[in-house]
Amino acid sequence: MKILAHVIIVSILTIITQIGGIVWIMNFAFFRWVKKGNSKWTKLSSFLVIYLLLTFLIIPIFAKITGRVPLPITKSDNLIPHNYITPLLNRHYVKPRLKTQLLELADKTNSENKLLKVSYLDANFPFIDGFPLLPHLSHNDGRKVDLSFYYTKNDEEGNLKPSNTGYGAFVEPSDTEYNQTKECKSAGYWHYDYTKFLKLGSRNDLVFDLENTRNLVIKLVQSPLTQKILIEPHINKRMNLTNNKIRFQGCRAVRHDDHIHHQINN
Repeated sequence: MKILAHVIIVSILTIITQIGGIVWIMNFAFFRWVKKGNSKWTKLSSFLVIYLLLTFLIIPIFAKITGRVPLPITKSDNLIPHNYITPLLNRHYVKPRLKTQLLELADKTNSENKLLKVSYLDANFPFIDGFPLLPHLSHNDGRKVDLSFYYTKNDEEGNLKPSNTGYGAFVEPSDTEYNQTKECKSAGYWHYDYTKFLKLGSRNDLVFDLENTRNLVIKLVQSPLTQKILIEPHINKRMNLTNNKIRFQGCRAVRHDDHIHHQINN
């Protein structure tokens, strides 16, 4: 049973952090070798310390060698993580040119409106093209990143978001708008809106900020580096934007009326 438990832990850590499984194995092997200080709390504390040191000090160095760099991890920049879980889990790595594009985008956005910053969600893991960043289908090569919509509170602009994870708090279509979710689920894609279970807490005092979200999308499509943007059809229709870079993600993916999927050219 102990072996099975370790296999499960390593699998989960690898799936959600990429490097966590390897750190767990190294930590376990170390304590088997020294044969002392083998309390569960000692092992767990050691794992956490090693993981944090690697995540914030070592991994960025080696990731840069392989062609990926971390996005900013503090809230002091104009480009910010929606929450600190994303960098903690090593899900904030991109190609250098994508980082440059996002930094310029965030600076321009803030220069136009000092109340606004650009919030990113999941990007990519630090290593290995093709290594999946679940539950995403394509965040595996450093060229993709999810960005948050903008919302207002009491008609005031800002950077608050309705979901703690940044996912699952959907901007629902009205009765007169095309309901892509209904169409996908009726076609058998039951998973299409399952991210509603991944909010990890939410708030209902925010209103979708169409104007500022639209301005963000316009800036993205105007960049020659941008390959495509994935967004839900009814959101794009509200924005009244026509550009071949703006596309529907397909029913095999999940709803995109809670975030913007952005990716750059090869």
